[in-house]
Amino acid sequence: MNQAEANRFNELYQHHLQRLKLQGKSQKTIDAYARAVRRIREHFDCCPDQLTLQQRENYFSDLVASHSWSTVKIDRNGLQFFWKHVLNRDWQWLNIVKAPNVRSLPDVLTIGEIEQLIAATRKLRYRVFLLTTYSMGLRLSESLALQVGDIDGKRKMVHIRRGKGYKDRFVPLPKNIVSNRDGHITFQYVESRTGKTLYRTLKGEDFLWLVLQHVLPKGFRRARDYGFLHGNAKKLLTLIQLVLQVLIQACTLRPRPFFKCPMCQAPMQILAFGPPACSSG
Repeated sequence: MNQAEANRFNELYQHHLQRLKLQGKSQKTIDAYARAVRRIREHFDCCPDQLTLQQRENYFSDLVASHSWSTVKIDRNGLQFFWKHVLNRDWQWLNIVKAPNVRSLPDVLTIGEIEQLIAATRKLRYRVFLLTTYSMGLRLSESLALQVGDIDGKRKMVHIRRGKGYKDRFVPLPKNIVSNRDGHITFQYVESRTGKTLYRTLKGEDFLWLVLQHVLPKGFRRARDYGFLHGNAKKLLTLIQLVLQVLIQACTLRPRPFFKCPMCQAPMQILAFGPPACSSG
């Protein structure tokens, strides 16, 4: 690529970054879409606006063979934005890229596996992060933005800030929370031995630590799983296990039941399932 073409690409690239910011895209989206433009430029060593349709099709064919479908879809969306908002050209050619509709079953960790993962964390700051993310069902950005003042005792809500898509949300608290005053939280619980309702007041930090330690009174529930505990976050969970040097043993599957032949009592093998018989009349 000569100097004139390099200058033209730099101008288009800066225009691409400016349009992404004007569209209100997140920083991660800007980085991903910008990487898509740089990748196709480095592949052909020329400005993308000079590529023919056949070259673009060959590029995505090579990209599918060398990268995951997640990367292919991100690059497709990034180039679509570049063609539509920067080059002002027809971008319908990108419809040739269509990811397969794959629905895989998520891997759900048991409570014992989660305890083993957290117990192997030696540094306190890592332990607090893992416990916060798991116990309160938060994403990474939500965990980093969480503050003690986000707990609203009067409205029985926890304010989760800057969630996915820059959206805040409120997570409802159980009715066990009585008040939140001057950084102290008062909650009620039923003592297991006597059955009486008792009240306890703790500092906000100590109350959050109870939440993180999973020893809250009966009636408190975890909202949902995000981040490294999401069912589809297999790569992220594997990376965390490698960093923490934790090896979780695979679960042993229970043997599937088999049917015996009513005549010879030998195990039968299911070959196919037929439609249910419909009775006439």
